[in-house]
Amino acid sequence: MAWEYLGYFASALLVTSLAMSDVYKLRWFNLAGCIAFSCYGLAIDAWPVALTNALLALVNLYHLYKLKFNQGVTEALRS
Repeated sequence: MAWEYLGYFASALLVTSLAMSDVYKLRWFNLAGCIAFSCYGLAIDAWPVALTNALLALVNLYHLYKLKFNQGVTEALRS
């Protein structure tokens, strides 16, 4: 029963992320939700849930890196 709360928390993080207008914040909240859902999937032995969300967490990390790298390039071009 306690694992259900982790699932609800992960769902709340994902819903919150989709309400963000700032893409950078959206990716961070979505990353946190994916990590929480991966832990939840592992805890209840739901491998498709765990693996899918782990993969989505990697996608979020990639996009966060891209956003940060592009921000650095943009600031360098302004100088």
